[in-house]
Amino acid sequence: MAVSLHQEEVMLQRLDPLDLPQATQPRRARRGAGRRRLAVVGVICLVAVAAAVWFFGQERSAAPVYRFAPVTRGAVEDTVAAVGVLAPIRTVDVGAQISGQLKAVHVAVGDRVQEGQLLAEMDPAIYEYTVEATEAQIANLEAQVVNAQAQLVLAEQTLTRQETLRRANTSAASDYDAAVAAVAAAKGALDSLNAQLRERRSDLRRAETNLGYTKIYSPLTGTVVSQTSEQGQTLAATQTAPVIVTVADLSTMTVEAKVSEADIARLTPGMTGWFTTLGGDDKRWEGTLRLIEPTPEIENNVVLYKALFDVPNPDGRLMITMTAQVFFVVAQAQDVLTVPAAAVRNGRDGSVVQVRQDDGTVARRTVETGLATRAVVEIRSGLKEGDDVVVSSDGAPSGGRPSQSQSQRRGPGGPPIF
Repeated sequence: MAVSLHQEEVMLQRLDPLDLPQATQPRRARRGAGRRRLAVVGVICLVAVAAAVWFFGQERSAAPVYRFAPVTRGAVEDTVAAVGVLAPIRTVDVGAQISGQLKAVHVAVGDRVQEGQLLAEMDPAIYEYTVEATEAQIANLEAQVVNAQAQLVLAEQTLTRQETLRRANTSAASDYDAAVAAVAAAKGALDSLNAQLRERRSDLRRAETNLGYTKIYSPLTGTVVSQTSEQGQTLAATQTAPVIVTVADLSTMTVEAKVSEADIARLTPGMTGWFTTLGGDDKRWEGTLRLIEPTPEIENNVVLYKALFDVPNPDGRLMITMTAQVFFVVAQAQDVLTVPAAAVRNGRDGSVVQVRQDDGTVARRTVETGLATRAVVEIRSGLKEGDDVVVSSDGAPSGGRPSQSQSQRRGPGGPPIF
């Protein structure tokens, strides 16, 4: 009996695929099995690749990476740092001591002036009139004094005659008394005139002094740094003298450094101080600490003391109110071996550094240190100039060989790991 194609497919679906021969399985089932085998192989390959990456990564991370710096010869300074400003060693506000109109100003800002040079003039008219009037009063008083002196001489002569007549009993007592009174009155009048004359002469000196104040001269050799009053302005010298110009001696500048109370005890007058300025091309200006002002300033609840020292300024490069980065030298060592501070580690056994050997490995070495700062350390023994010391590493143990790429580097890094 013949079986149709549709009936054969129905029978195959009802049977377990495992019970069928491979030849009778549908093509779709065979394709699924192949895909599963490929997926398993792919997973195995990925695991193998990941293991290889991890293994070789571990090998690479085990290679030490160091940064080195050479042992050099130089100077080490233990300093106290502060911020300061520059000011002229001497500044004078030149003003008018009298009231009146400013007639002329003979200088401008930036002009160099000499001590005694005429800077400005006030209108002298009123003061000239005062001098003339006082001189006339003095002349009048002098004439009165001459007259009073003549009156005194006459009174004394009259008294002499009365005394002669009295001895001869030919003069009345009243005439004698009148002569005595006349002499006393003449002396009193003369004394009064002399007193007035002295007063007027004093007035004349005052008037001449005020007249002299109409010409204003420089009290020092320096530079005109500001002009406050203009020509034609009326100045009133009542309680304070109105300022016309300010003259400063810029040949020497004073550095006013503000030092914190935590560091001020380390400073003593006579110690060396130096500073640099913004845009000063790292030029160092040096001076000697002259004064520590006893009264502090409080800025943002911070107590600061002013430390002053002077520096010559022959070329005028230093200017008023420039900002200065100041350093006071507490201790210093010149022409000594130095290494970066990051290369030295201090422990119970002393100071230790890591040094590159001739074969490229790194070894620990005990050294004797001297003066130390935050940047560099003085080496007194244990190293020689040109040795390479480790300034930072990735934590590899001592005796390891640095990687080829990092072993040639120079420069500061983080603190070394020993």
